[in-house]
Amino acid sequence: SLLASASADGTVKLWQVATGQLERTIEAHNLWVTSVAFSPNGQLLASAGEDGTVKLWRVADGGLVRVLEYSPDALAFSVAFSSDGSQVAAGGGANDIRVWRVSDGTLQRTLVGHDAQVVSVVFVPNSPLLVSSGADSAIRVWRVDTGALLRTLTGHTAQVVSVAFSPDGSLLASGSGDSTVKIWRVADSGLQHTLIGHDAGITSVAFSPSGQLLASGSEDGTVKLWRTVDGGLARTLSAQAGAVASVAFSPNGQLLATAGDDGTVKLWRVADGMLQRTINAHAGYVASVAFSPD
Repeated sequence: SLLASASADGTVKLWQVATGQLERTIEAHNLWVTSVAFSPNGQLLASAGEDGTVKLWRVADGGLVRVLEYSPDALAFSVAFSSDGSQVAAGGGANDIRVWRVSDGTLQRTLVGHDAQVVSVVFVPNSPLLVSSGADSAIRVWRVDTGALLRTLTGHTAQVVSVAFSPDGSLLASGSGDSTVKIWRVADSGLQHTLIGHDAGITSVAFSPSGQLLASGSEDGTVKLWRTVDGGLARTLSAQAGAVASVAFSPNGQLLATAGDDGTVKLWRVADGMLQRTINAHAGYVASVAFSPD
């Protein structure tokens, strides 16, 4: 199993989860790498950059497969694959979301509707829907096949930095600069829980593979694990020396990866919150971490 980390130093690094050893360094972008995501089959890695591009890499050898131009004038901030791996989407400083066909890099759709930078994008599992959030503090739900804006969720009072779906697609979590996390029901867009406890803005949210836990990372340096059934706080991890930038669960749900502005990636045992490994990953800010599907 591999863990990918992306940094302000322009590199993406692949690490062996079992040993913490560095597998490969990819000189990915000329500027800050903002987001990384593995394809569902684990064969490709997508990276988004401050240089306005999205790049697709072969995981096996680190080779560059394709460069997708998001915008020559605006950074690409977030990247995500559809659950069947056929599409990749990115949002960023052009205030829109662009969706490409992975097989040949054809731009299939540009989704326009945000009033400010798009900070996070995620596909609804096994669905033609995509959710985006941005600096306009709104969450928007789109049909990718038609480009139609289906609904807008409001309630946060600052930019919504991260959105994530539960594995079964029934719940949507959003983390905001207003220091709160909200859990929404996908079926009716109703608000299920507002999670309060962080002392600074939320930077990243992720559901566990079972859907029973939600992790939230914050500028306050902590990660909190919440029970999705009742919104209760299960555990707080003093995760990073500075702000936490990204959180990710391993596919088996046993490990949680955290990363931040201290240049490290840390692996935690979910069962008891014990720190398993610290990887001195990058010289600069680590903006994003992702586990390979295996």
